[in-house]
Amino acid sequence: MNPTGNLPKILVTGGAGFIGSHTVVSLVEAGFEPVIVDNFSNSERGVLDGLRGILGRDVIAYEADCNDAGAMEDIFQKEAFIGVIHFAAFKAVGESVQQPLKYYRNNIDSLLLLLELMPKYKVHNLVFSSSCTVYGQPEHLPVTEETPRLPAQSPYGNTKAICEDIIRDAVRSQVPVKSIALRYFNPIGAHPSGLIGELPRGVPGNLVPFITQTAAGLRDQLTVFGNDYDTPDGTCVRDFIHVMDLAEAHVQALRKLNETNADAYYDVFNIGTGRGETVLEVINTFERETGVSVNYTIGPRRAGDVEKIYADVTKATRSLGWEASRSLADSLRDAWRWQQKLGQEV
Repeated sequence: MNPTGNLPKILVTGGAGFIGSHTVVSLVEAGFEPVIVDNFSNSERGVLDGLRGILGRDVIAYEADCNDAGAMEDIFQKEAFIGVIHFAAFKAVGESVQQPLKYYRNNIDSLLLLLELMPKYKVHNLVFSSSCTVYGQPEHLPVTEETPRLPAQSPYGNTKAICEDIIRDAVRSQVPVKSIALRYFNPIGAHPSGLIGELPRGVPGNLVPFITQTAAGLRDQLTVFGNDYDTPDGTCVRDFIHVMDLAEAHVQALRKLNETNADAYYDVFNIGTGRGETVLEVINTFERETGVSVNYTIGPRRAGDVEKIYADVTKATRSLGWEASRSLADSLRDAWRWQQKLGQEV
């Protein structure tokens, strides 16, 4: 079955990535036609096969860099988009500390190009992939959208704050763009089919794929970065959200933008579960749900890590009609199913 030509098309930059690919599934289920643009620098072409397996048809996909003005202009000319979801960005906190210029150039320039192309091609709706890292280490928990943005703990986090400001300023200048920035907390899990999931290249930078790879015997040991934080068990606290819950939030954000009559509009929403869990709680839950032990050790704190953060999601529930419905246990079972499907691939 080929992609349908009469559905509203949504440009999904970084659509072969972890969050992007799951959002592609949610978009199709909601009656949209996603169009992926990805340079596969941090994703695999095999994701397209996984999407075909889930959806029963191909998804339109272009291999291109979102900083390539010529390539992006060609795509905008070929496809009549009604909206854009912008995922494409470098995202490893530790690497951003080591290579800040790489992060600033890639993450900011790609947004600037989109904001130049969208008005030219009369594309008005933009959902931006932001992050709870814009809050830094908040003074009060849970964080609301009114919580002051503190200095980011990493260049990665700072690029998200800068990009939010760029969108806000563009909207204030009456650029005809309506935009919602979704401030993600910590996406984990995989599609329940086991056909797509998180697939980091090399050593994982995120907790759950490191847990699953260690449990599968692909990694010798998981290092927990610090156990001397001011938290219940000394390890960092995060708000872990199932990636399919997060994907569905993007669909709701698009619907909100479509329903908004203003020519220029900007708002931000926290997307999390509203609960915080420690790193050790995640490991223990994984072991309980799968029956597989995880070999871990306690190491020193990691540069750029925030001690504890979790969301107040009242605004998203009220305004977007969205809330997370899947549990930490659901997320970890799905992540393990995905890891088992991968087998011995690293």
